[in-house]
Amino acid sequence: MRRIAHRLLTIAVAGVVGSGCGSWKRVGSQEGPAPSETLTQLFDLAGFYRKLGRLAAAQPLPFVGSVAFAAGPADSVVALFGLSLENRAFSFQREGRAFVARYRVSLSFARDGARAVALSREEVVRVATFQETQRAEESVLFQQTLRLTPGAYKVVVSVRDMGSSSESRASGDFTAPRYAGGSISAPILAYQATGRGKLSDPLALVLNSRGAVAYGGDTLLAYVEGYNLPAASVVPFEVHDEQQNIVFRDSLRFRGGRPVESQVIRIAPDSVSLGELRLVVGKGAPAREVSALVSFSQAWVVTNFDEMVDLLRYFGENRRLAVLRKAPAADRSRLWRDFYKETDPNPSTPENEALNQYFGRLGAANRQFTDEGVPGWRTDRGEVFIQLGPPDESVESTPGQVGRIVRWAYLTQRIALYFQDETGFGRLRLTPGSRAEFERTINRVRRQER
Repeated sequence: MRRIAHRLLTIAVAGVVGSGCGSWKRVGSQEGPAPSETLTQLFDLAGFYRKLGRLAAAQPLPFVGSVAFAAGPADSVVALFGLSLENRAFSFQREGRAFVARYRVSLSFARDGARAVALSREEVVRVATFQETQRAEESVLFQQTLRLTPGAYKVVVSVRDMGSSSESRASGDFTAPRYAGGSISAPILAYQATGRGKLSDPLALVLNSRGAVAYGGDTLLAYVEGYNLPAASVVPFEVHDEQQNIVFRDSLRFRGGRPVESQVIRIAPDSVSLGELRLVVGKGAPAREVSALVSFSQAWVVTNFDEMVDLLRYFGENRRLAVLRKAPAADRSRLWRDFYKETDPNPSTPENEALNQYFGRLGAANRQFTDEGVPGWRTDRGEVFIQLGPPDESVESTPGQVGRIVRWAYLTQRIALYFQDETGFGRLRLTPGSRAEFERTINRVRRQER
């Protein structure tokens, strides 16, 4: 088990025969996802990652898992299983000067007609500050290597927080391929990779289980192996976007005559393609592929620039958002990176706590206020909830009737806000007096935060 920061530098790969590095090339036109799709991605992370072929679970203990395969000694297959977790999902306890959480991973690879390969491991997460226990992005990595025979497997994984009763489970179907002479592995998404010279050598990889990279920042790293290639070979490598446009193309060159050769492809985004990407090695039937994701953050998946700017309407950085809204495509990556840094209340951490809190509240508002016929975050209650948080007191009079009134009290701000259904159609609106009081309060809070 390793913990890593949100952004990692890609290290040089020792013992790797070759590597490719290139820029993103846009071919053809791109249509972004519809607003409803963007909101689905934002509020259903587990469902989105399942679409990418990952093992993913939602609350109470969210995680994203992946399985990668490579050739092993003789006819065996090496399965590298990885999990990506968030600190905030665990129950931390104070131990001395540190905060400690413990969790158990139970893993099973089941194959028809054979005994399942199963194991359990307990791990410890130790951080120095309480703030680190609240990290909302990928902050814990778990890995396990297994030796399998080729075939189809049902993979089941459960993760349990030992400090509480929280437990989540995910399952999926995977095929461990048979690697004949002259074959190539599927691209393996990783943070770090070291090539190997023999099939009996261990796979020295740190998996990028989510397969995610940050818009305008990270480098996407893919590791590929070739097995017993009879002669020097050139294998095509392509990256496709959601519209099947080829956004990157390269060739992998193998010397041949070796039991295993390793290559690393580093794709440095300069005009990055947001959304799902397919990394494809080879052509035709022998081709192998994996899906990756380019998003604004690992803590919340949004893959459409215009929708991201719209979702931030209550964030309070109107001047900076106006710059983003008017930005030409070539400048968006740089300007988003600047926006992320400039609005980060704590630059010493790898995440932007203000944006994480904002999208957390946006998601909560969308789940809670579902009775007005519009998305919950677009209601007046959603607007207030996102900017001020949940009220300290909530009182409703004449529920379900014409003239319905809801009173929210915020004790710290010393205000009471009233929402009223004046039309009888279930739309609760801030009364004019409450709207004015709310806007004065928001302006005061934002001045204090600067």
